[in-house]
Amino acid sequence: MALALTGCGSVSHALRGIDTSPAAVASPLVTAPLPAPPPAAEALAAAQTVVLREPFDWSAPEPFVVGDVAGAAVSATRAEPAAIDGGADAAPTPAASAALQEPAEAEQYDPWESFHERMFGFNRGLDRYLLKPAARAYKTVMPEQLQVVVANGFDNIRWVPRFINSMLQGKFSGAGREVSRFLINSTVGFGGLFDPAKDYWGIRKSAEDFGQTLGVWGAGPGPYLVLPFLEPTTVRDGIGMAVDGVMDPLAWVLPFFWDRLVMKVGDTVNDRALNYDLFQGVEETTLDLYSSVRHFYLNRRERLIRE
Repeated sequence: MALALTGCGSVSHALRGIDTSPAAVASPLVTAPLPAPPPAAEALAAAQTVVLREPFDWSAPEPFVVGDVAGAAVSATRAEPAAIDGGADAAPTPAASAALQEPAEAEQYDPWESFHERMFGFNRGLDRYLLKPAARAYKTVMPEQLQVVVANGFDNIRWVPRFINSMLQGKFSGAGREVSRFLINSTVGFGGLFDPAKDYWGIRKSAEDFGQTLGVWGAGPGPYLVLPFLEPTTVRDGIGMAVDGVMDPLAWVLPFFWDRLVMKVGDTVNDRALNYDLFQGVEETTLDLYSSVRHFYLNRRERLIRE
């Protein structure tokens, strides 16, 4: 049961980090398997986000779900963008720039699509019959304000991978923001339970991870991957999630499997509850959810590397 719950948030994570700026949006949710996305992309894009949730540590036996169909669709419609670094310190390497000049569709390499669709359906079933009921029960006893507090606490702890990857990508302003946010939120924000850095000083977190770092260094994404209990990813981003997992401070303070499992279940259920209503609408209005998740995940990753 706990294993399933930790894996049922993958789809939401896949879409959660989509950029909300109209200029960055390539297309909207795929409401049918059409060759070209509908023209409403700009409108939907305004509600998307570049916020990335916690990385999955593939080096540890911690079950994390890619089947979070709810999560992936939710990520596409969340409205708060993460800060994006610009300027010379944020420019990708020549190899990465050359790779990113190709059309977005060229990067949507899904050689095992039939297998992935079955795994996507499996993960979606986990969300429907395990995670969604758990989130609904959680919502009845936990007010939304407290859900936000819990999410802030988890997010504050995981500043280290964002800081290190900002440094590795040469985005020193982003690294500085992460240090500032951690110091402010850990003190004035009562251990990170509140986010005064954003609310009062306008300091937004960065969205960097090691998968993006590899992309900035010129590595291609490789095949798209959907596996049971895991977040949708690519070969490159899977390696990146493993490295980010090693940097996650929770792995340092909670070295035991069961402690980390309890934390992961709590974080996943809390996140699903926060996005419960939002995903409901996306799921009911999207005919081809698998294609939508894949499209948004791959294009969002490309945009993040460009930025």
